[in-house]
Amino acid sequence: MAALRLLLVIMFLVLAVYTGFVIAEHGLVLFPVFFGDVGRADWSGQFNLDFLMMLMLSALWVSWRHRFSGVGLALGVVAFFGGMGFLSVYLFVQSFLTKGNVVEILIGDR
Repeated sequence: MAALRLLLVIMFLVLAVYTGFVIAEHGLVLFPVFFGDVGRADWSGQFNLDFLMMLMLSALWVSWRHRFSGVGLALGVVAFFGGMGFLSVYLFVQSFLTKGNVVEILIGDR
C-alpha cells in the first residue's frame, strides 16, 4: 500500500507541475484544443476520445462506489472534469479511510 500511495503522490505532483507549464504557455483553452483534435480524426483525437471515455468510466465508478448518492454524483462530476488530478487524491484518501483494504477501496462499504 505504501508503494501505491507513493505512486499516487508522484503522479499528482508530476501532473500538477506539467499542467502549470501548459497553462503558463497556452492558457486555459483546453476544450477547443481537446475537441478540435477529436474533430480532426487523427491520432491526437483518437487519444483524446479514448481519454474522454476513461474519464466517463472513472466518473461512473466513483458515483457507483458511493451508491449514486448526492455526494457520489457530485464526486463523479469532479472525477470527470478533474481526471487524474482528482483520482490520485481520491484514491490516496480512500487508502487511509479503508485502512488499505483494496477490496473496500474498489467497491466501497458494500
